[in-house]
Amino acid sequence: MKRTRNIIALALGVFALIITAGCTSSSTTNSNPESASAISPASVDLLTTQTAQFTTSISKDPRFLIWSVNGIEHGNATVGTIDATGNYTAPAMQPSAPVTITVRSALNRAHSGSAIATVVAPGEVAATANPQVALYTIAPSVAAMVSIQFGTDTTYGLTTWTQQAAGNATPFAMYVAGMKASTLYHMRAVLQMPDGTQLFDLDHIFTTGTLPANAIPTLTVTIPNGLVPQPGVELVDLLGSGTVPPISVTDLSGNLLWGYQPGGTASDSVQPVKLLPNGHFILVYAPGSSIFINPPNLPPGTLDVAREIDLAGNTIREISIDTLNTRLAAAGFNYVAATMHHDITVLPNGHWILIVNSTQQFTNLTGLPGTTTVLGDALIDLDTNLNPVWMWNTFDHLDVNRHPMAFPDWTHSNAVLYSATDGNLLLSMRHQNWIIKIDYANGQGAGDIIWHLGYQGDFTLAGGSTPMDWFYAQHGPSYTTQATAGVFGMTVFDNGDDRVFPAGQSCTTLGLPTCPYSTTQVLMIDETAKTATFAFHDILSTYSFFGGNADVLANGNVHYDLAGLLGPTPSSAIYEVTPTSPAQTVWQMSSPKHYAYRAYRLPSLYPGVQW
Repeated sequence: MKRTRNIIALALGVFALIITAGCTSSSTTNSNPESASAISPASVDLLTTQTAQFTTSISKDPRFLIWSVNGIEHGNATVGTIDATGNYTAPAMQPSAPVTITVRSALNRAHSGSAIATVVAPGEVAATANPQVALYTIAPSVAAMVSIQFGTDTTYGLTTWTQQAAGNATPFAMYVAGMKASTLYHMRAVLQMPDGTQLFDLDHIFTTGTLPANAIPTLTVTIPNGLVPQPGVELVDLLGSGTVPPISVTDLSGNLLWGYQPGGTASDSVQPVKLLPNGHFILVYAPGSSIFINPPNLPPGTLDVAREIDLAGNTIREISIDTLNTRLAAAGFNYVAATMHHDITVLPNGHWILIVNSTQQFTNLTGLPGTTTVLGDALIDLDTNLNPVWMWNTFDHLDVNRHPMAFPDWTHSNAVLYSATDGNLLLSMRHQNWIIKIDYANGQGAGDIIWHLGYQGDFTLAGGSTPMDWFYAQHGPSYTTQATAGVFGMTVFDNGDDRVFPAGQSCTTLGLPTCPYSTTQVLMIDETAKTATFAFHDILSTYSFFGGNADVLANGNVHYDLAGLLGPTPSSAIYEVTPTSPAQTVWQMSSPKHYAYRAYRLPSLYPGVQW
């Protein structure tokens, strides 16, 4: 009798559990048989072999729950496994797509819920041809946004830009650059997942390669006034660098972080190099433009190219002077370029604007009897296939009898700027002492000169003394305002080679700091009033006889490059100064062995990323 009572009690207990389980299921799920709210979390992102805990509102008793992965009860080694308590373990190999975690009631199949688990295999890090650049590859099965954190310890500190992976387990690779040579670095990928969560890869260790001592530029940095410079990196374009990379990027202490050797011969030089919005660099690598007044005797292997490269130094695309001339002829342009030189600008539509030059013969120019071979510049617009679609020639628009300096190297253009506000072009012509505006109209313009800025040009100089405070033999202008037409700001580095003084006066009689002298100028241009007004005018106590550039940094300081200092050996100096009078030096980099044709303070080696 006692045994019978025990059996009855047990049966009643089981019946009560069944009733309780059924009531719980009915009261916590909605009318949808497949309820996402019945499982938590709704999605997880994890690396292979990692675990995630799922819970459900269907029942608190695991005996009445059935867990599955991709329809396989408790899963398997391919899709991952899940135990009776909802603890999911990702597989050792990444599935090709996210997996579905399902839980259902053992008593009522209509009561169920599902969640998604995205499993990502850890990334891989490999060396590249550049000893200071790593290649980080990861292959998420979803279209995640990926960036790489890196640094000398696991606090990292630096990051690349963020790019979208294709998903579908397609390998996504990103170059990691900005590291010192012969140094151990930690790095990890950070994935912004479509579900809004963030997934961190495992930490990887990468040791950068060793550079020969003669491949490291000699650079000295000082911060004399204890002020804080604009953060970022310094991109310097070194001429006659030999074994030192002519394109070098350093930290603000002067340590080399990245460099590129284009090849070619000693006749080649980089003029200029620029970071593009796609993360590549663009450069012109060619002989000096002035040697083409007479046919040059160039050594075999000399390059004359415009080239786009990635961070590893791989050539993405390029065009040589020979290919350019072939394409000019095929497009019906009656022009043969001698060389590409000094600058290249990439437009928002992907077109390249090149500066090229050629010679023409003239007879009995003013003050020059007989025949004179004159070297003049042209602009060529290349479309996204690097085919010429528009051209402008100085010989068609300027008076060849105006030649303030260094004739017959007549114009010696050294910078071209695109005006996004009105779609026109600005061209800096060193040997004319002018910056001119050209009717480009986004490739539809007639090429007329809209105005001439500088001495004997179309503008009145305000806030300075005419004629000596105009720029002369200038280099490297840049915009300082978002507007680039109408009323806008512009910097220019005034080398001052052929500076004009008031009648009866000279540099020496005026008691200026050095003779000759250079200046850094920030001008506000009013195209309607035809005025150029000084916002900043720093008369320097030294002289750079060529090269250089100037720009205004994000912190408001002025950054400029004394590219060619006079002395027994090539040397240069780069400054960041306050926009005050007198200016205070915030940061200075000196190169006792090289001319630095251009220098730029970049936020980082990645567009849109501030280090």
